[in-house]
Amino acid sequence: MRTKLSLIAFAFALSGQYCTAQTNEPVNDWKPASSNQQGKQYPQVNSEGRVKFRIVAPKAQSVGVSFRDSSTFTKGEDGAWVGYTRPLDEGFHYYTINIDGGEVPDPNSQFFYGSSRWGSAVEVPAKDADFYSLKNVPHGHLREIHYFAKSSNTNRHAFVYTPPDYDQDTKKRYPVLYLQHGAGEDETGWGRQGCAGLILDNLIVEGKTKPFIIAMEFGGNPFGGARPTNTAPATTGGTNSTFAGPGGRAFNFSAFEKVLIDDFIPFIDGNFRTIADQPHRAMAGLSMGGMQTRSLTLAHLDKFSHIGVFSGGSIAVTNITDMAAFKEKVKLVFVSYGSRELGTNRVAGRGFGGDPKANVAALKAAGINSVFYESPDTAHEWQSWRRSLREFAPLLFKD
Repeated sequence: MRTKLSLIAFAFALSGQYCTAQTNEPVNDWKPASSNQQGKQYPQVNSEGRVKFRIVAPKAQSVGVSFRDSSTFTKGEDGAWVGYTRPLDEGFHYYTINIDGGEVPDPNSQFFYGSSRWGSAVEVPAKDADFYSLKNVPHGHLREIHYFAKSSNTNRHAFVYTPPDYDQDTKKRYPVLYLQHGAGEDETGWGRQGCAGLILDNLIVEGKTKPFIIAMEFGGNPFGGARPTNTAPATTGGTNSTFAGPGGRAFNFSAFEKVLIDDFIPFIDGNFRTIADQPHRAMAGLSMGGMQTRSLTLAHLDKFSHIGVFSGGSIAVTNITDMAAFKEKVKLVFVSYGSRELGTNRVAGRGFGGDPKANVAALKAAGINSVFYESPDTAHEWQSWRRSLREFAPLLFKD
């Protein structure tokens, strides 16, 4: 996605200016977007991947949208402003509407949490959307939970996906994937934007992955109140160093580390039928969540056996202090990026000392089961991470 709000996955920055005029006319095969509120006809998408908007604002002097290189919006006699975007990447895109200089959500769109706020997004149909589509198959449950974290003295909110047969076979126990969102997002991200439950439902029914539980927590600062940035002072544990983000923004994961290790994992093991040991526990995340995964798993090899870093750096051989222990405990290192991220300064800044593809190759040469996945024709966006989960899940918890 070329349009990224200023903070998702540590920064879905709104890219570009409002309504720079285009000269080529779009193909006239518009259809309502699947991300619209029920019954709303706009936004609409066409076969080129363009998005058309219709905003009723009869007293406005100007209306636009945050996608760069969009057309100039024109006002009709009915008071509705209409404009459209350039062709966009397939998949999910955040955006805002600009009315007389003020950024507001689109009243026609469903709302999603990104850029540290609830706002609009549009789904551009993807050619490979089948793997996260809602089908007539057995479905798991996305369970909303609340629990108290002693380490932060706060009530916590999380989501847990349980596989389709979880409530039928009450003696069966399951491995767990701890799956983290990006910066400016929250624990709703993977369940809504990421379609994690649908991806697992479809993989399971196709026999491509073992059933497992997915636990999704809020990765922001658990000591700082509601929806803060993750800049807590270091506490104890293995991640008390600060990582540099875009624009000099600092990320310190020690507060989240304590909640995850001391509170969330024990809560999940105590309240769900998990296989509560290191070989059956994985962690993965996108962007900031990938950075968290990298730092926490390296610090806690006794907790996690499978590691997934989606657009959030990589693990170099030089990051591993005890190679023998790492080989013994870690069964998989999976690193992924969108093809349009690779070779950019964004990736170099998140590489933690090296090119991610080269780092994966070096791990493999050192005898570690490591996989690199490149999402075709996507950037730092949800379509890259949906595909990453699709590729990652079948590699987990093999005998």
